[in-house]
Amino acid sequence: MSALNCQWATGSARRQRRRAIAVDGKCLRGARRPDGSRVFVLSAVRHGDGITLASREIGAKTNEIPEFAPLLDQIDDVDLAGAVITADALHAQHAHAAYLHERGAHYLLTIKNNQRGQARQLHRLPWKEVPVIHRDDTRGHGRHEQRHVQVVTVDGLLFPNARQVLRIQRRRRLYGAKKWSSETVYAITDLPAEQASAAEIAAWARGHWTVENTVHWVRDVVFGEDKSQVRTRNTPAVLAAVRDLIRSALKLAGYVNTAAGRRAHTERHRVLALYGIT
Repeated sequence: MSALNCQWATGSARRQRRRAIAVDGKCLRGARRPDGSRVFVLSAVRHGDGITLASREIGAKTNEIPEFAPLLDQIDDVDLAGAVITADALHAQHAHAAYLHERGAHYLLTIKNNQRGQARQLHRLPWKEVPVIHRDDTRGHGRHEQRHVQVVTVDGLLFPNARQVLRIQRRRRLYGAKKWSSETVYAITDLPAEQASAAEIAAWARGHWTVENTVHWVRDVVFGEDKSQVRTRNTPAVLAAVRDLIRSALKLAGYVNTAAGRRAHTERHRVLALYGIT
């Protein structure tokens, strides 16, 4: 490993200079295909406002990996170029990095033990010498979570064009529980330090986690997606897209709370119907 340097945030994070898009899959738990297989949908969701930019049903005999590029093919070059794509460890693929480079986009990808050689390299970095640049303590969705983030600049990793590595140490505890569970997660990006500060990288990592929780949680709790047992052909995936369209439309209309926005429009139609207005 050469040109190893440490960097950290000395103040509040500057405004992020790049758009960020999370690629994440979701199982429609109540749905089944005629052959009994479960239905999964892969989505590209914008950080910040949670607007879904593209979605794609995953075939019964495949998985998320080959659907990564076709999903992002639905997004125009103007919108993708310069953006940071965040994704979990399943998408830490050399082909994905090459695809994003060709599209003029960047990556922040999680590395777990599915990539053993890369994981070993990341474990061996001198983390004891690297300061924690970000801490947060959050409560929500029935759990308490603490996160410590470190970032180190690197050169010569096995992953294509990797320039910085992120280490996130998480502690989680369900409400009412006494014991904490802990996890250490690594992520890599092709953006060098001068193009992405440590604070920005931490914000993107946090943003992916937020999208994963808020978007999926809203679809399950507000729209009852996991309880739906619709099974006809591609109807489950179509309904998932409709739920995302409604959720995104309410966000764009200015509703911070999707449930409140849905109630407002539902109650409005009831009032209009009461007075015979259609």
